[in-house]
Amino acid sequence: MADINAIASQFTTFYYSTFDANRANLAPLYRDQSMLTFEGQQFLGVASISEKLTGLPFQKVIHKVTTIDAQPASSEIASLIVSVTGLLVVDDGDNPLQFSQIFHLIPEGGSYYVFNDIFRLNYGS
Repeated sequence: MADINAIASQFTTFYYSTFDANRANLAPLYRDQSMLTFEGQQFLGVASISEKLTGLPFQKVIHKVTTIDAQPASSEIASLIVSVTGLLVVDDGDNPLQFSQIFHLIPEGGSYYVFNDIFRLNYGS
């Protein structure tokens, strides 16, 4: 298996730079069997996921990744689980929001697609 930490780092850099520039361009990373769980709501398939991501109620966002952890997800195929934590700066706000996101990446044609994507904001009590 290739260096999963390098793959995870390359993927997250691409994902968040694309998200921050134009969320609609994330659609090719998903497939019809992909699922996004966003703050507890589930979205199945490219169209549903893309609609959710492009419909988020902010104009500008900047992801600042703090940690990236990766593990092999299967002994059968070179899939991996990527766990990300970081900060979101939304619409030039003064108070960044903490987030965590988990991706299950499946190899396809020399690259990877997102099979599962779980996103949560992390609120302090």
